[in-house]
Amino acid sequence: MKAFIHQGNPGLENTFYTDMEVKEPNKGEVKVRLKTAGLNHRDIWNLYRRPEDAGPVVLGSDGAGVIEEVGPGVEHDVHVGDEVIINPSLRWPVKSDAPPSDFEIIGVPANGTFAEYIIVPAENVEPKPKHLSWVEAGVLPLAALTAYRALFTRGKLQPHQTVLIPGIGSGVATFALLMAKAVGARVIVTSRSEMKRKRAMELGADIAIDSESDWKEALSGEKVDLVIESVGPATWDKAMDALKVGGTIVSFGATSGDIVQINLRKLYFGQFNILGTTMGSHEEFREMLRFIEEHQIRPVIDIVYPLSAAKNAFKRMIEGMQFGKICLRIE
Repeated sequence: MKAFIHQGNPGLENTFYTDMEVKEPNKGEVKVRLKTAGLNHRDIWNLYRRPEDAGPVVLGSDGAGVIEEVGPGVEHDVHVGDEVIINPSLRWPVKSDAPPSDFEIIGVPANGTFAEYIIVPAENVEPKPKHLSWVEAGVLPLAALTAYRALFTRGKLQPHQTVLIPGIGSGVATFALLMAKAVGARVIVTSRSEMKRKRAMELGADIAIDSESDWKEALSGEKVDLVIESVGPATWDKAMDALKVGGTIVSFGATSGDIVQINLRKLYFGQFNILGTTMGSHEEFREMLRFIEEHQIRPVIDIVYPLSAAKNAFKRMIEGMQFGKICLRIE
């Protein structure tokens, strides 16, 4: 099968579009013929987290396709020919404060979705939402699951509340915008890019702020109930200053760095809640799919590349040019 892999030393220069062996599903597994896959920042980070002289591994966590083979002992209601979307969250069955110790994500250390076929546990496939195209379905899983858990499980967002989303434009941030508006929340976004601020307003954002501006002035003193934070030190202080007393920050990323400084007096006098989150459980994945179908939410698609041009997709994300999800078409 054709696949996009990483092999050798860390870095994008050691990625290749090549042939890989097609394996057969073992007990409890299914083989999926992938039609589309989605790129995430995790795929970039994995290029630099692997050891030197690493063996070949297929990259990618997001994907959708058709079940081609069902392995022995599969108890889930899946059949050859089913159109499915892949849950990239492994061994996290039910909603909990944190994932189990053996939790992993599809795509590094095991083979991922940037290939013609993937073998996954049968419990990791769900019916493809009927209102989504293959392109939309293929980019949905990781980012939509992350946004759903951040907003509702961890952030406990309510319709009457206001949520702030710094760094609009990423897959998770755009899903968070769409989901928050779907339940009737007020949404404020930030970006350094005028184009991204304009696009966010077109998607329903109530206010779009230049990330490098004075947020207090731009908000005219307005405070928010919830911040969905993925930027890190570049926006952290401004985000905390925008919180109402008793407000909550949910952090799922660190695109501008891993270390932030916190003013402890602001923290305890403000009665703030600081929560971390990552991905989500199978239970939350199914909740997210029901939410997506109920509200007829569609992913924001930035651009579609053929799998053979996956390296160009990585370069676009590394340069921060995208708004929404980058898709790889495999069929």
